[in-house]
Amino acid sequence: MDKTQAKEIRRHLLAIERSLRKARAAIFELDKEERQKFSEPLGDLEYRLYFDMLGLIYAQHPELRPPPEPPTISSDLRWKDVKLPKSASEADLDAIIFSILTSRQQKAARVIGTAMKHCREHNLPINDEIFGARIEALAESGRIQGFGDLRCWGHSEVKLND
Repeated sequence: MDKTQAKEIRRHLLAIERSLRKARAAIFELDKEERQKFSEPLGDLEYRLYFDMLGLIYAQHPELRPPPEPPTISSDLRWKDVKLPKSASEADLDAIIFSILTSRQQKAARVIGTAMKHCREHNLPINDEIFGARIEALAESGRIQGFGDLRCWGHSEVKLND
């Protein structure tokens, strides 16, 4: 594929991206049960679009890749300020986090997203900011390794201790 073809395909894929964002906003307005039905398939579509389709274009034409986003803080919530619901404990959160972590570095955002999926599947009322705060606390205590500013989920990584 030449650069002109790649630009044309990318233009159409970015139009799909805008439509998916509108769909996500509309789905967010649904009740919890309906929202859960759409959440995973929509996430799969977004993954395929960003990593498979656009990834193919950027692999062949890296000059078309958008500039990287500057690191932004995803949450300032600190673990000491977290109030867990009665249906979940610190040990529950740790078990979820440790089941996701590996000896390889992973984006904090990915770990949090996977933890949130687990919570949805098990009807645990925990939000992403609570997981972000817990991951930061685990890294500060030396129970896991953190790389970068863990408040910036998309620009930091975590892994199990060696």
